[in-house]
Parts: sequence; C-alpha cells; structure tokens
Amino acid sequence: MGTKELNGELLAKLLEGGAANLRMNADIVNDLNVFPIPDGDTGDNMMMTMNGGINALNGHTSPSLTEAAETASHGMLLSARGNSGVILSQLFAGVAEGFRGFETADIRTVGEAMRSGVRSAYASVITPTEGTILTVARESIEYACSRINENSTLESFCADCLREANASLQRTPELLAVLKEAGVIDSGGAGLYYIADGVYKTLRGEKIESTDTKITVSTPQTIDTSKFNEDSVMEFGYCTECLLQLTHAKTDISAFDINKLIDTLTEMGGDSIVAVQNGTVVKIHVHTFEPEKALGYCHQFGEFLTLKVENMTLQHTETFVENRFHVTFIEDEDIPKKHFGIVTVATGEGIKETLTDLGADIVIDGGQGKNPSTEDFVEAFREAHAENIFVLPNNGNILMAARQAAEMYEDSKVFVIESKSIGDGYAALQMLSLDSDDPEEIAKELRDAMQGVITGSVTRAVRSTTVNGVEIKENEFIGFTDKEMQVSCPTPLETAKALSEQLSIGDYEFVIVIYGADTTEEEKEGYRSYMREQHRRTELCEIDGGQEVYHFLIILQ
Repeated sequence: MGTKELNGELLAKLLEGGAANLRMNADIVNDLNVFPIPDGDTGDNMMMTMNGGINALNGHTSPSLTEAAETASHGMLLSARGNSGVILSQLFAGVAEGFRGFETADIRTVGEAMRSGVRSAYASVITPTEGTILTVARESIEYACSRINENSTLESFCADCLREANASLQRTPELLAVLKEAGVIDSGGAGLYYIADGVYKTLRGEKIESTDTKITVSTPQTIDTSKFNEDSVMEFGYCTECLLQLTHAKTDISAFDINKLIDTLTEMGGDSIVAVQNGTVVKIHVHTFEPEKALGYCHQFGEFLTLKVENMTLQHTETFVENRFHVTFIEDEDIPKKHFGIVTVATGEGIKETLTDLGADIVIDGGQGKNPSTEDFVEAFREAHAENIFVLPNNGNILMAARQAAEMYEDSKVFVIESKSIGDGYAALQMLSLDSDDPEEIAKELRDAMQGVITGSVTRAVRSTTVNGVEIKENEFIGFTDKEMQVSCPTPLETAKALSEQLSIGDYEFVIVIYGADTTEEEKEGYRSYMREQHRRTELCEIDGGQEVYHFLIILQ
C-alpha cells in the first residue's frame, strides 16, 4: 500500500537514511568538483550539514512533525559548511517552515513543504545560479508535486523526485559551461540526489550500509602549499565562513537587517554570498580577497561561534575529474499509475510552460521543422505513467507518429486527439476537466473544445509563389490558417495586422497572441496598439511563446 502520512519519528528515521546514503557516496560527490569551482569538498560539506540535523535529533521520540523538523533544521544551520551545505540547510529550513503547526502531514502537505524549501533555498542565495543544487531541487520537487494524486504515497512521491532529479542532473552541463567542459554533472545536485535516494530506500525498508551518522571529524586533507609561494599572486581569494551569534551588548538585535549585511559584503567585493538568519544566529558564507574586512564588519553585530578562512588557490585542482555518479533506475512498477495523463507537443519555452500550467503532464519538444518520432511519443507515454493517456500532437504532420506510437504502446490506453495547431491544443487544455471517470467522455470533450478554433500563423516565406490567389515574395512574410494562405506583407507586424483583419478578429470577444523568439518588443507593442485602436472590445491575451519559425500565432475561439 505504501506510506500515506509523515510524522516526527518517521522524519527522523528518513533523515538518518538520507545522511547514511550521502556518507557512502560523499567521495563521489567530492570528485565531481571541477576547476575553477572552489569548495572542492561538497560531499563532506553536505554530510556535515546533514549530521548536524541528525545529531540534534538524537534520541528524538516525539511524534510531532513540527518539533522534529524544527530541531533538525536548527542543527543543520549550526553545522552548515560550504555553499552547498548552507543551501541544503536553507532548503530544510523552508521545509520545516512548511511543516509548522502540523503534527502529521499527508502527501500534499509534504509536497507544499518541499516547495517552501525550494523557495527558501533560492532566497538564501544572492544571485541564484541555474545548473546547481537549486535547479535539481526545484525541478525534481515540482515534477513530483505535479504527479500527486489520490493514490500517491511517500514512496511514489520520492520515486518521482528521484526520477526527475537524475534527469535534471544530466541537464546541468547544458546550463553551466564549466560542467560541460569537464564532462561532469553538478556536485551539489548529486549530493542532494544521494540524500533523496537514502530517504527512498529507507521508506522501502532497505538497509543502508554504515547507518551510523553520528558526526565525526574527518582527517584533514594534506594541503599542497607548493601551489602558493613567495612569488604567487592571489587569484581566487578566500572562502570565508562564520557562524555569528548576535548579542545585545553589540547591537540592537530587533533592528538587525540581514539584507543590509548582504549588501555591505557585496559592496566590499564579496562573491558567492549565502547569508541566513535563524533567530539570533546568522550563518555567513562569502568569497573575498579581504576576509579580515568582511569578518570585521560582521564582528560589530556579535560574537563568532565558528570561523573558517581558506585560501581557495590551495583548494583548486586541474587534475582529471572522474564522473563516478550513477543511479539505479526506479522501475515503473514501484510507482502507482495516475488515472489520467496528458501528453502534448510544442516548441518554445513560453508555450510549453503555458501548456503545462493548463494541465499537460509531458510536453514533447517539437513542432515545425523538428517533428518528434514515434519513439519520442512512446517515451513520453512511459514517463506520463497513467492508465489513460490523452495525446495532443498540435500539428497535422505529427498525427501519424502519435497514432503509430499509440498502437505500439501496450501499458496504457492511449487516446490521440486530432489537434492540428497550437490553438487546437490550447483550446482543448483550457476546457480540460478530469472530473469524469470515463476516458471516452473526456476524449470527446477535448475534441469538442477544439471545434471552431482558428489559429493564424505568421512566418517568413522561403520562396516566391502564388497560393490561393495571394502573391508571395521570397523573404517577405505570410499569414495563413491551417494550410490556407490568407495574406502576404513585407514585415511580420504588417502581416499580423492584415491576417487579423482577414480573420475578422473584431467579431471575437477574446484573442490569444503568442509571440515568437524573433518577435521584437517594437512589434509586440505595435500589435497591442493596433488592438487598442482598432478592436478595443476584443480582449487581448499575450504569451511570450519563444517559438521558432512563427513570429505570431493568433488564436481565435
């Protein structure tokens, strides 16, 4: 059946499992650090952070979820070390905030608490960088939350997190050039994966080797001082950390402003700043060439509980980085299927995000010029992992591949809804209701929702010709619906206006315009002005679709 509820005792047990699994794989996480990223001990830093929470929970027997989460969070803050460690502590601080007031939590409450954790982690970093632990946390948790249903368990939620965390990790080199150059994934994100994997294994009753997570002091690594001698010039600065206890003797604690502290450290030339406050204790991490100035400024507000200053030149290495990270993929049988799933196709991040917001589970990247294959559809069906799957291809050229994939796929009942444009798919999802238990009825409602929808498209002509009586010149712009040519003009904006008139846009109460990747701000404002001046009774909804090929997509319902 799986676990449906989380309490304090179970939370403590799961954190122990997560810490134990990270401990087993800390060296792998450490080895993923690449030049010129400092703090080449990410695995150790994250492990020490987790151990702080575990030690704080030592002997915890209260079933109160609030109490357990707050205790672990405080312990993690005090033990947090390194950028990834501080971010991890803030991720859990947000989770603890999400659990405040709850003695126990159901799956949806767990999901919302995890979202709170992501918000807290992002807020703790002055300039959040994508392709790091932040990205892995955000993408995996959002994916898992989107798949919560009445059959969900803690096991299925964690399995979904792991599946997407691995996918997100594999994408990190595309977001950070230094990772791509070294051929590795992000180390902090890998550490987070191992923690989640330990939680999942513990939920399933698996024994994790070496579960003794009591905090230990590791043997200091030998520092190669030959990397910095009398002829050296400081290149990377100092990794500087402190745990600051605010004191009444030095400052008005009620008036202390951590944002002002962050701004001042930034003005001093500080970089990679992570600063968080928990009650009257402040954790600060900064890279600086003048640690004495940074620490001197902080010292005026209280006294240091801990201090660390390390020459980052001695941390750096240009040796070969081995990617030893690997995962054991979770079988679909471990995750209960949703009753319904939606798969659709689009290109352009704005359009894909819009379709996801409307209810799509999987949006396959594809469209004009890059049609997805049958295999792409089959993989999407597998990822949707639902008993009944509705497919919106959104392009007439893609229908055949979608139908072929539906015939091949035997693990679900697949309904191909014959959407031939983004407008069709948008209209269908806009009216989507899964209240009915009858998939045949839902498929009919999706098809009915597309009736009468008109999608006008504006793109550049690749050659001179005449179609449907419209004379077209190469490199000018054309406006058409489905495959019926309507207008041709010298510029995208002129074409969008002419196409709108041809389609009698003034007869509609509502119009959606989706701007393409090449649409300029002047063109967008030009279309807004046209609508205000010529069709003020028609409500305009604008979407920055980011799609290639089409400068404007105009949807009339």
